[in-house]
Amino acid sequence: MSFSLIPYILLPSYADLTPQMLTERGIRLLLCDLDYTLAPKYVPRPDEALRTWLADMERAGVRVMILSNNRSPARVERFCRDLGIDYVGHAGKPSVRGYRQAMEKAGVTPAQTAMLGDKLLTDVLGANRSGVLAVMVEPAGGPKGLWNHVLHGLQRPFKALCRSRKEGET
Repeated sequence: MSFSLIPYILLPSYADLTPQMLTERGIRLLLCDLDYTLAPKYVPRPDEALRTWLADMERAGVRVMILSNNRSPARVERFCRDLGIDYVGHAGKPSVRGYRQAMEKAGVTPAQTAMLGDKLLTDVLGANRSGVLAVMVEPAGGPKGLWNHVLHGLQRPFKALCRSRKEGET
């Protein structure tokens, strides 16, 4: 169990994560945070771009499931119902409990799983602790509110470490 705040992959947006990037690593399950990852928190319904991206993932054999700490189960439930995908709510990220529950539901191992999120202290840390590929994106719609601005500012050094590690590999 790794206690690392460094994502393996850092991207501008969920749309920059391609099915090929996942399938070439043997990923069959993509866990996604909802708020600020797939849509800004104030967007109540999925848009057409997200639907297209999900269809591309499905065609490639990558199952997508929401893994959310959202306090409002109604938002997550409605969003997932609109998309026709499953979710694990009240996941308790960075605890491994929600990750294990999702993997068990999908019948996959940590090596076959990736987590896509916008926060180091929940999404990335939980992914690393669970042994799944940690993929981080910039917050959709930008961080809102003082706390999110502070939180995302504190993430900068870890994002820089991810970038410099990737540059060292090439």
